[in-house]
Order: sequence, then C-alpha cells, then structure tokens
Amino acid sequence: MTSLSNVDLDKQTVTKAYDRWAPVYDLVFGAVFERGRDAAIAAAERVGGRILEVGVGTGIALPHYSNNCRLCGVDISEQMLRKAQERVTELELSNVEGLWVMDAEHLTFPDDSFDVVVAQYVVTTAPNPEATLDEFARVLKPGGEIILVSRVGAEAGPRRALEHLFAPAARKLGWRTEFSFERYARWAERTDAVRLIERRAMPPLGHFSLIRFAKEGGAEVVRPSFSQESFPAARAAS
Repeated sequence: MTSLSNVDLDKQTVTKAYDRWAPVYDLVFGAVFERGRDAAIAAAERVGGRILEVGVGTGIALPHYSNNCRLCGVDISEQMLRKAQERVTELELSNVEGLWVMDAEHLTFPDDSFDVVVAQYVVTTAPNPEATLDEFARVLKPGGEIILVSRVGAEAGPRRALEHLFAPAARKLGWRTEFSFERYARWAERTDAVRLIERRAMPPLGHFSLIRFAKEGGAEVVRPSFSQESFPAARAAS
C-alpha cells in the first residue's frame, strides 16, 4: 500500500473540509466576508478583461462582477462547484466561461491566460502557498494583477498566542491561522516580474487583508497603494 505524503494528506483535509462547508457556505461566509469580497471585485474590475476566480466556492461572488468581465472559476471541491453551476444557470450569467474542479497548485490553463487572478480566503488553506502563488503568476498576463483577500497572522501579542493555540483545530477545518505577511512579501521579492502594489486591512477585525500584486510587462503602469473536470453548462477554457 502506497503511503501518502503530508502534502497529499493536507490536500485531502482541505477537500473534505470544503465539501462539508458546501451546504452552509453562503450562510456562513456571505455576510461575514462581504466587504472583503466587494473590495476584491472592485479591484479586479479596474483591470477588467478575463478573470480567474480561484476557490470560487459556490459562486457567491460571480453575480457581482460586471457583464463586461469574462469569468472562469476553479475549486478543489466538486460539491461547491455544483452549487456554483446552479447559480450560474439560475441567474443566466452569460459572462461565465466555465467552472472546473482544479487544484490551485496545478492549474491546467496555459501561461498568460488571464488579465486578473482573484483568490479570496484561499492561499492560507493551500498545503504549499508559495507554489499556489507561482501558479497564479504563471497564468497571469503581463500587465495583469493577482488580487487576494487573505488571512494575515499577527506578528506579536495576544492574537498571535491564540492563533498558535487554535492552529491544530483550524487545520482540520481547512484553515491556517498562523501566516505572516512576510511570506507574501518574500514571495514577491523572489518572483521575477511580480511586485507588491497594495496591502489593505479588511474586516472582520483586520484579521484579513486585500493584497495586490502586479505582473510587469504590460503597457499600463500600476502605482503602489499601501493604507480539470468541466461542468455541463460551462464552456471550455481557451
């Protein structure tokens, strides 16, 4: 019998956790993370074009994008995507190109496929966050942006102690409580053509941040601001 690596076990844990979340995802995450979701969508629409939503979940964000944006969505949970497809069909979201079951660390899209990659509350759940960010940069066109709403761990104080205490339980839910902002900054520093352009605290209680990276090489200059399986009604990705 083949033994599973820690990474494989982490992926299984995340997949099972999100399958369990699927029936109550909208209720739990709809209102609590609304402001972060709206901020990510607004940032993505400023770039426009073809947008990839990684960790699209039940598709809760899809109806809020402008019809001028072309949307693709991926998620590791098939149950989440079934609900997303129901939403796309019910609301007749013609700007959604497709929804796919896909691992964020191994996206099957070609290089330079998207103008924007959006990932909300996703990166800190990935077994290998840096590899996930590498994939985002690979499929992003020069001149495009990676837009995250993501957990940022406390650097010190009582919140850091609590994060450490609850880390084992959080992992079983598919979350990573301890994740410093320095990991995002170090990733950008070592990644060719990618630079950090914004970090902004998001509710609830500033535990999350809107984080934007630009991929250099496009015509537009962005200035920093710091304050596999396809579903039936979906069209194939080009």
